[in-house]
Amino acid sequence: MYEHRYEQPRDTLPRSPSYLHHVLTALKNGRADHFRQNLRVSPLTFDALVAALQDDPVFFNNSNHPQLPVEQQVAVALYRFGHDGNAASIQAVANWAGMGKGTVHLITRRVMTAVLRPGFMQNAVRMPTTPEKDRAKEWVQAHSCKAWRNGWCFVDGTLVPLDQRPTWYGESYFDRKCNYSLNFQVRV
Repeated sequence: MYEHRYEQPRDTLPRSPSYLHHVLTALKNGRADHFRQNLRVSPLTFDALVAALQDDPVFFNNSNHPQLPVEQQVAVALYRFGHDGNAASIQAVANWAGMGKGTVHLITRRVMTAVLRPGFMQNAVRMPTTPEKDRAKEWVQAHSCKAWRNGWCFVDGTLVPLDQRPTWYGESYFDRKCNYSLNFQVRV
């Protein structure tokens, strides 16, 4: 019988220092380009998002174990949303943030709960104004087919990779890049 000499119990996974702290301090204040590479938003956008979400009740509890600051929770969720493949796995995000996989999962749920609340959506998503539509029409005419000038409406999508195949109708989530993902589409 083969003996596993180097195998350790599951609960003793050593954790490395969190890169999250470095991103939120050194990179945010000194290297916006590297901050954007990690979280896919500028520091200014990040701060505005945190300010808009920080009072949401999902980030408060009556426990003896307080939640992480909203800034850290939003950063973890953005890091996860902005990566794909192996870098988007819960374990990879947990390693980056210096926390457990369960914490990454909870943080992601909390941030999405706050973002999908009707109050946040009403403040964050709006239809373009008439001058914005006119500028878009002019841009389309100047940079594209002139016949599309009045076509200021468009549909665009982005793939958000999943770390595993969904249980229900899993093959429906298999995309052209051979990953399991959700396709978010925005119609303007």
